[in-house]
Amino acid sequence: MAKRPRAAKPFSAGGPGTLATAALDAAGVPYTAHPYEHDPSASSYGLEAADVLGIAPERVFKTLMVDVAGKLCVAVVPVSGSLDLKAAAAAFGAKKASMADPVAAERRTGYVLGGISPLGQRQVSPTAIDESALDHETILVSGGRRGFDIELAPADLVRLTSASVVQLRCH
Repeated sequence: MAKRPRAAKPFSAGGPGTLATAALDAAGVPYTAHPYEHDPSASSYGLEAADVLGIAPERVFKTLMVDVAGKLCVAVVPVSGSLDLKAAAAAFGAKKASMADPVAAERRTGYVLGGISPLGQRQVSPTAIDESALDHETILVSGGRRGFDIELAPADLVRLTSASVVQLRCH
């Protein structure tokens, strides 16, 4: 007998939930859902979100999967900058890091590229968040699919992901 699919849990904006919103709901963490119409031709998912939502790019963070000595790790940096791979390697106790294979990133997280959230991933990975997140009362990260961001306090994101907070962005 086939298993019945589980219905997605609704979030505050009335749309279907994601594993990221389910993780936030389970932890009792307040957040604001920001769904928007994703343009498939957008070259940068994060900058698209900042533009469409009218949020400063310094407050919108992208979730990047990096390969550190054969181990997949999560780096969360503002969309207004780039990830410093040397800083990412140091954050995870290694000398070198590279961007993870996209297929491996999707398989590990359970999310598609452009929709990878640092929350609710299929397999938990070591996480580091750029220190600039703490400069803001709230930040936005992917909510688990393209065209959907969630806004939350950076301290809540750090706590839920057991992240280290370090400088990760290039200057």
